[in-house]
Amino acid sequence: MREIWAAGDAYEAYMGRWSKPVAERFVRGLGMPAHSRWLDVGCGSGALSETVHSVAEPSRLAGLDPSAGFLSVARDRITGTRSAFVVGDAGSLPFSDHAFDVVVSGLALNFVLDPSQAVAEFARVAPVVAAYVWDYAGGMEMLSHFWDAAVALDPAVDEVDEKHRFPWCRPEPLGRLWAAAGLVDVAVEPIEISTVFADFDDFWRPFLGGQGPAPGYAMSLSDDHRAALRDLLRGRLPAEADGSIPLTARAWSVRGVAHR
Repeated sequence: MREIWAAGDAYEAYMGRWSKPVAERFVRGLGMPAHSRWLDVGCGSGALSETVHSVAEPSRLAGLDPSAGFLSVARDRITGTRSAFVVGDAGSLPFSDHAFDVVVSGLALNFVLDPSQAVAEFARVAPVVAAYVWDYAGGMEMLSHFWDAAVALDPAVDEVDEKHRFPWCRPEPLGRLWAAAGLVDVAVEPIEISTVFADFDDFWRPFLGGQGPAPGYAMSLSDDHRAALRDLLRGRLPAEADGSIPLTARAWSVRGVAHR
Protein backbone atom coordinates (compact mmCIF):
# COMPACT_ATOMS: atom_id res chain seq x y z
CA MET A 1 0.00 0.00 0.00
CA ARG A 2 1.45 3.37 -1.02
CA GLU A 3 0.23 6.55 0.64
CA ILE A 4 -0.27 9.56 -1.58
CA TRP A 5 -0.15 13.17 -0.42
CA ALA A 6 -0.52 15.25 -3.56
CA ALA A 7 -4.14 16.03 -4.43
CA GLY A 8 -5.28 18.80 -2.12
CA ASP A 9 -8.89 18.78 -3.35
CA ALA A 10 -9.24 15.05 -2.59
CA TYR A 11 -7.81 15.57 0.89
CA GLU A 12 -10.27 18.40 1.51
CA ALA A 13 -13.18 16.04 0.86
CA TYR A 14 -11.65 13.36 3.09
CA MET A 15 -10.26 15.19 6.12
CA GLY A 16 -9.93 18.87 5.33
CA ARG A 17 -13.56 19.67 6.06
CA TRP A 18 -13.13 18.39 9.62
CA SER A 19 -9.80 20.15 10.05
CA LYS A 20 -11.30 23.63 9.95
CA PRO A 21 -13.47 23.52 13.12
CA VAL A 22 -10.59 21.93 15.04
CA ALA A 23 -8.21 24.59 13.70
CA GLU A 24 -10.44 27.46 14.83
CA ARG A 25 -10.70 26.17 18.39
CA PHE A 26 -6.97 25.52 18.46
CA VAL A 27 -5.96 28.98 17.22
CA ARG A 28 -8.34 30.83 19.51
CA GLY A 29 -7.15 28.74 22.44
CA LEU A 30 -3.54 29.81 21.90
CA GLY A 31 -4.44 33.42 22.66
CA MET A 32 -1.55 34.87 20.65
CA PRO A 33 -1.56 38.67 20.37
CA ALA A 34 -2.49 40.31 17.09
CA HIS A 35 0.32 41.00 14.62
CA SER A 36 2.34 37.96 15.70
CA ARG A 37 4.52 36.09 13.20
CA TRP A 38 3.18 32.58 12.52
CA LEU A 39 4.69 29.51 10.88
CA ASP A 40 2.42 26.57 9.99
CA VAL A 41 4.49 23.41 9.50
CA GLY A 42 2.87 20.61 7.52
CA CYS A 43 0.27 23.13 6.41
CA GLY A 44 -1.15 20.80 3.76
CA SER A 45 -4.09 22.31 1.93
CA GLY A 46 -4.21 25.25 4.32
CA ALA A 47 -7.03 24.67 6.83
CA LEU A 48 -4.96 25.85 9.80
CA SER A 49 -3.21 28.62 7.87
CA GLU A 50 -6.55 29.94 6.64
CA THR A 51 -7.82 30.06 10.21
CA VAL A 52 -4.70 31.87 11.42
CA HIS A 53 -5.10 34.35 8.57
CA SER A 54 -8.77 35.02 9.32
CA VAL A 55 -8.90 35.12 13.13
CA ALA A 56 -5.40 35.81 14.49
CA GLU A 57 -4.43 38.96 12.54
CA PRO A 58 -0.85 37.82 11.84
CA SER A 59 1.78 40.29 10.71
CA ARG A 60 3.43 37.41 8.87
CA LEU A 61 2.18 33.92 7.96
CA ALA A 62 4.36 31.24 6.42
CA GLY A 63 3.27 27.74 5.52
CA LEU A 64 5.59 24.81 4.86
CA ASP A 65 4.75 21.38 3.47
CA PRO A 66 6.55 18.67 1.45
CA SER A 67 3.64 18.44 -1.04
CA ALA A 68 3.58 20.99 -3.85
CA GLY A 69 0.07 19.80 -4.74
CA PHE A 70 -1.26 20.62 -1.30
CA LEU A 71 0.51 23.97 -1.28
CA SER A 72 -1.20 24.99 -4.52
CA VAL A 73 -4.56 24.61 -2.76
CA ALA A 74 -3.30 26.55 0.27
CA ARG A 75 -2.13 29.42 -1.94
CA ASP A 76 -5.55 29.59 -3.59
CA ARG A 77 -7.25 29.77 -0.19
CA ILE A 78 -4.98 32.41 1.34
CA THR A 79 -3.79 35.40 -0.62
CA GLY A 80 -2.06 38.60 0.36
CA THR A 81 1.36 40.03 1.01
CA ARG A 82 1.41 38.74 4.60
CA SER A 83 1.49 35.07 3.58
CA ALA A 84 3.93 32.77 1.76
CA PHE A 85 3.97 29.00 1.22
CA VAL A 86 7.08 26.95 0.56
CA VAL A 87 8.00 23.31 -0.02
CA GLY A 88 10.14 22.08 2.85
CA ASP A 89 10.94 19.51 5.52
CA ALA A 90 9.75 19.83 9.12
CA GLY A 91 13.03 18.42 10.38
CA SER A 92 15.13 21.10 8.68
CA LEU A 93 13.24 24.39 8.58
CA PRO A 94 14.57 26.92 6.05
CA PHE A 95 14.25 29.80 8.52
CA SER A 96 16.66 31.59 10.86
CA ASP A 97 16.58 31.32 14.64
CA HIS A 98 13.73 33.24 16.29
CA ALA A 99 12.20 34.15 12.91
CA PHE A 100 8.64 33.69 14.25
CA ASP A 101 6.61 34.25 17.39
CA VAL A 102 4.73 30.96 17.18
CA VAL A 103 5.06 27.68 15.27
CA VAL A 104 1.96 25.55 14.81
CA SER A 105 1.32 22.21 13.15
CA GLY A 106 -2.10 20.72 12.50
CA LEU A 107 -2.76 17.00 11.95
CA ALA A 108 0.68 16.52 10.43
CA LEU A 109 3.31 15.77 13.06
CA ASN A 110 2.56 12.03 13.13
CA PHE A 111 3.56 11.82 9.45
CA VAL A 112 6.96 13.45 10.04
CA LEU A 113 9.89 11.04 9.81
CA ASP A 114 11.51 12.26 13.05
CA PRO A 115 9.02 14.11 15.30
CA SER A 116 11.66 14.82 17.96
CA GLN A 117 13.87 16.59 15.43
CA ALA A 118 10.88 18.50 14.09
CA VAL A 119 9.81 19.80 17.50
CA ALA A 120 13.39 20.83 18.23
CA GLU A 121 13.36 22.80 14.98
CA PHE A 122 10.06 24.41 15.95
CA ALA A 123 11.60 25.57 19.24
CA ARG A 124 14.60 26.96 17.37
CA VAL A 125 12.55 29.37 15.28
CA ALA A 126 9.85 30.49 17.77
CA PRO A 127 9.24 30.78 21.52
CA VAL A 128 5.73 29.30 21.38
CA VAL A 129 5.34 25.82 19.89
CA ALA A 130 1.93 24.16 19.49
CA ALA A 131 0.37 21.35 17.50
CA TYR A 132 -2.60 19.01 17.35
CA VAL A 133 -3.04 15.46 16.09
CA TRP A 134 -6.02 13.17 15.75
CA ASP A 135 -6.67 10.76 18.60
CA TYR A 136 -6.18 7.62 16.54
CA ALA A 137 -6.48 5.37 19.60
CA GLY A 138 -10.26 5.67 19.52
CA GLY A 139 -11.30 9.30 19.37
CA MET A 140 -11.58 9.41 15.57
CA GLU A 141 -14.77 7.46 14.90
CA MET A 142 -14.76 7.61 11.10
CA LEU A 143 -11.35 5.91 11.04
CA SER A 144 -12.19 3.44 13.81
CA HIS A 145 -15.21 2.22 11.87
CA PHE A 146 -13.20 2.00 8.65
CA TRP A 147 -10.30 0.00 10.10
CA ASP A 148 -12.53 -2.25 12.21
CA ALA A 149 -14.37 -3.27 9.05
CA ALA A 150 -11.12 -3.67 7.10
CA VAL A 151 -9.67 -5.93 9.79
CA ALA A 152 -12.87 -8.00 9.92
CA LEU A 153 -12.31 -8.81 6.23
CA ASP A 154 -8.54 -9.24 6.51
CA PRO A 155 -6.99 -9.52 10.02
CA ALA A 156 -3.50 -8.82 8.63
CA VAL A 157 -4.58 -5.24 7.94
CA ASP A 158 -4.56 -4.49 11.68
CA GLU A 159 -0.88 -3.56 11.55
CA VAL A 160 -1.52 -0.57 9.24
CA ASP A 161 -4.37 0.85 11.34
CA GLU A 162 -3.31 4.36 12.43
CA LYS A 163 -3.96 3.53 16.09
CA HIS A 164 -0.97 1.15 15.90
CA ARG A 165 1.14 3.24 13.54
CA PHE A 166 0.89 6.40 15.66
CA PRO A 167 0.82 5.24 19.30
CA TRP A 168 2.29 8.52 20.55
CA CYS A 169 -0.76 10.54 19.42
CA ARG A 170 -1.96 10.52 23.03
CA PRO A 171 -1.54 12.99 25.91
CA GLU A 172 1.40 11.41 27.77
CA PRO A 173 3.68 10.76 24.75
CA LEU A 174 2.90 14.21 23.32
CA GLY A 175 3.82 15.86 26.60
CA ARG A 176 7.09 13.91 26.73
CA LEU A 177 7.88 14.87 23.14
CA TRP A 178 7.50 18.57 23.95
CA ALA A 179 9.48 18.31 27.17
CA ALA A 180 12.32 16.45 25.41
CA ALA A 181 12.71 19.44 23.10
CA GLY A 182 13.36 21.66 26.12
CA LEU A 183 9.89 23.22 26.09
CA VAL A 184 8.35 24.25 29.41
CA ASP A 185 4.81 25.00 30.66
CA VAL A 186 3.66 22.10 28.49
CA ALA A 187 -0.12 21.56 28.32
CA VAL A 188 -2.06 18.85 26.47
CA GLU A 189 -5.82 19.24 25.96
CA PRO A 190 -8.57 17.56 23.90
CA ILE A 191 -10.48 19.22 21.07
CA GLU A 192 -13.70 17.38 20.24
CA ILE A 193 -15.99 18.06 17.29
CA SER A 194 -19.08 16.54 15.69
CA THR A 195 -18.56 14.92 12.27
CA VAL A 196 -21.98 14.36 10.74
CA PHE A 197 -22.13 12.78 7.28
CA ALA A 198 -25.19 13.51 5.14
CA ASP A 199 -25.52 9.87 4.11
CA PHE A 200 -23.39 6.79 3.47
CA ASP A 201 -22.10 8.11 0.13
CA ASP A 202 -20.90 11.25 1.90
CA PHE A 203 -18.96 9.00 4.28
CA TRP A 204 -17.61 6.54 1.70
CA ARG A 205 -16.77 8.71 -1.30
CA PRO A 206 -13.78 10.53 0.32
CA PHE A 207 -12.09 7.16 0.92
CA LEU A 208 -11.90 6.79 -2.86
CA GLY A 209 -9.65 9.84 -3.22
CA GLY A 210 -6.51 7.93 -2.25
CA GLN A 211 -5.11 10.68 0.03
CA GLY A 212 -3.82 9.31 3.33
CA PRO A 213 -3.51 5.87 4.95
CA ALA A 214 -7.15 4.72 4.95
CA PRO A 215 -8.01 6.00 1.44
CA GLY A 216 -4.68 4.66 0.19
CA TYR A 217 -5.59 1.25 1.56
CA ALA A 218 -9.09 1.38 0.08
CA MET A 219 -7.76 2.17 -3.38
CA SER A 220 -5.13 -0.59 -3.16
CA LEU A 221 -7.88 -3.24 -2.99
CA SER A 222 -9.41 -5.16 -5.84
CA ASP A 223 -12.84 -3.97 -6.94
CA ASP A 224 -14.51 -6.95 -5.26
CA HIS A 225 -12.68 -6.51 -1.96
CA ARG A 226 -13.36 -2.77 -1.93
CA ALA A 227 -17.06 -3.46 -2.58
CA ALA A 228 -17.12 -5.93 0.30
CA LEU A 229 -15.54 -3.32 2.59
CA ARG A 230 -18.06 -0.72 1.45
CA ASP A 231 -21.02 -3.02 2.10
CA LEU A 232 -19.75 -4.08 5.52
CA LEU A 233 -19.29 -0.46 6.54
CA ARG A 234 -22.77 0.43 5.27
CA GLY A 235 -24.26 -2.20 7.56
CA ARG A 236 -22.18 -1.25 10.60
CA LEU A 237 -22.33 2.55 10.68
CA PRO A 238 -24.92 4.23 12.92
CA ALA A 239 -27.55 6.06 10.89
CA GLU A 240 -30.40 8.40 11.72
CA ALA A 241 -33.87 8.14 10.19
CA ASP A 242 -32.88 10.68 7.52
CA GLY A 243 -29.84 8.61 6.54
CA SER A 244 -27.29 10.90 8.17
CA ILE A 245 -24.38 9.33 10.06
CA PRO A 246 -23.56 11.12 13.35
CA LEU A 247 -19.97 10.57 14.46
CA THR A 248 -17.46 12.47 16.56
CA ALA A 249 -13.75 13.24 16.29
CA ARG A 250 -11.18 14.13 18.91
CA ALA A 251 -7.80 15.74 18.49
CA TRP A 252 -5.12 16.27 21.13
CA SER A 253 -3.52 19.70 21.22
CA VAL A 254 -0.15 20.33 22.86
CA ARG A 255 1.57 23.61 23.62
CA GLY A 256 4.87 24.62 25.20
CA VAL A 257 7.22 27.57 25.54
CA ALA A 258 10.88 27.54 24.55
CA HIS A 259 13.14 28.25 27.50
CA ARG A 260 15.58 30.93 26.36
